[in-house]
Amino acid sequence: MGKNTGEGFRQGAVRGRTQFQQPNGDWQKRNEGNGQFMERKSSPGPFKGVAKEPDGRDTKNS
Repeated sequence: MGKNTGEGFRQGAVRGRTQFQQPNGDWQKRNEGNGQFMERKSSPGPFKGVAKEPDGRDTKNS
């Protein structure tokens, strides 16, 4: 599991989650296992440490 360092970056990756950008520019997370939509981020930039879709990786959670 990724952990925030408090210094503007994340140590390690967030597993079992991907993110994509909505047409309005917001970033949204998705659960890899069941496809359920999760948090939505309206502040600038993507979530830290979360793979972007499509990422082309085969994971255990897919």
